[in-house]
Amino acid sequence: MKIPFLSRFFPTRASPKNTFWGSAYSFFFGTSSSGKTVNERTALQTTAVYACVRILAETIASLPLHTYKYTASGKEKALDHPIYYLLHSEPNPEMTSFVFRETLMGHLLLWGNAYAQIIRDGRGRVIGLYPLLPNKMIVNRNDQGQLYYQYEKDGKTYLLNRCEVLHIPGLGFDGLIGYSPIGMAKNAIGMAIATEEYGAKLFANGATPGGVLEHPGIVKDPARIRDSWNAVYQGSANARRIAVLEEGMSFKSIGIPPEQAQFLETRKFQIEEICRIFRVPPHLVASLDRATFSNIEHQSISFIDNTIVPWVTRIEQSLQRALFSETEKRTLCIKFNLNGRLRGDAAARAAFYQTMRQNGIMSANDIRELEEMNLIPDELGGNKLLVNGNFVDMASAGAWTKRYGGGEDKT
Repeated sequence: MKIPFLSRFFPTRASPKNTFWGSAYSFFFGTSSSGKTVNERTALQTTAVYACVRILAETIASLPLHTYKYTASGKEKALDHPIYYLLHSEPNPEMTSFVFRETLMGHLLLWGNAYAQIIRDGRGRVIGLYPLLPNKMIVNRNDQGQLYYQYEKDGKTYLLNRCEVLHIPGLGFDGLIGYSPIGMAKNAIGMAIATEEYGAKLFANGATPGGVLEHPGIVKDPARIRDSWNAVYQGSANARRIAVLEEGMSFKSIGIPPEQAQFLETRKFQIEEICRIFRVPPHLVASLDRATFSNIEHQSISFIDNTIVPWVTRIEQSLQRALFSETEKRTLCIKFNLNGRLRGDAAARAAFYQTMRQNGIMSANDIRELEEMNLIPDELGGNKLLVNGNFVDMASAGAWTKRYGGGEDKT
C-alpha cells in the first residue's frame, strides 16, 4: 500500500561524507550481562519500563501547547498561524495532537530520538506532520557537509532534506544524535528481565527449587525416572502434592531459596534503578515503600521541575528550529503551559494567588486563566492590576510621622 506522505521523499542524494547511524545502535542493544537480550521491545515488556515511558509520554502529551507571537507588552497566542492548529489540535488527518506528541515522546524514551516528516505546500508553509520510526532512520552528511535523512520503508530507501524532517534528539555526545536510554542501561534492564523470568519459572514449577533424586543403587534408565517425576510433581498445578519414593530413593533440593537469593529485594531495587534511568519518582510507578502523604506532593512538583521541564525545553526548541522560517523565529515561539501542573493543593494556590494579586503582579483574569475559568470582561476590570493601598514609597515613609507625630506645627 502506498503511503501518501512518502511520495514527497527525494529519490537521490550525494554520497555521505560523515555518517551518524541513527538511533538503532546495534552495539548498545543486544545481550546484557545477565544473559538477556535487551532492546526497545523487550525492555517495554518490563512493567517498570512500560510505566515510566507511559507516565512521561502521557504527561508531555497532555500539557497545553500553544504558538505565541511577541507583542510590545509580552506575548499573545497566534491563533491565526497554521502551526498553532497543527500543534494544538491536529498535526495530520490521522492523529490528534495528544497521540502525535505521545508517539514522539515514546520514541525519544526508547530510541533516544524522535523524527517526523514535515509536509509543506507550494509556498513552504507547514501543513502536516507525520511521525517516522527512529529505528528505520539514518542521518547522513553529503560532500558539502549538509545533513540529510535516509529512511527505510517497505524495503525502499527514501531521502529527505533537513527542512523536511522534525528531529528531536535526546542526550548525545555530538549534539546531533541522541543515545538510547534503553541501550545505555541495558544491564540494569536485563537484570530486571532476568529476575522477572526467574520468578515466573519458579512459580511455574510450583514455587519449588530444583533438586536431584538419589538412588542407593544403579539406575538403569535415569531419563525415564526423571520424566515420570516431572510429569507428576512439576508445575504449579501439581504444587503441594505428596511424593512417593520407592527403592530407597530420596529427593535433595539443590536450588537457592528465593529468600536466600534476595529475590524480592532485587526486584524492588531494579524498579528503583529503572526509575533512576528515566528520572521518575518511584511512587508514580506504584512503588510506595518510602512514600508518605507529606512528601508525595513535593516529589510530584520536583518531577515537573527536574524531569518534565528539561524534556519540554528540548521539544520546544526543536519545534521552533524546524517549523519556523528565519523571519518567524524572531516574532514567534512555541511554549508548553506548565502552570496547571505546578499549582499544588487548593490552600497553596489560594495563598499564592492572594500574594500575587495584592502586590499587583497578577490580574483577576491571570488567575482565572490558570484555574481554567471564564475570563472577566475588560470593562468590568478583569485585567486591572491592583495594589494594597497601605503601600507607600520608602522615601516618603517617615513624612507623616515627621509632620504629624513629632509635636511640630500641624497647620
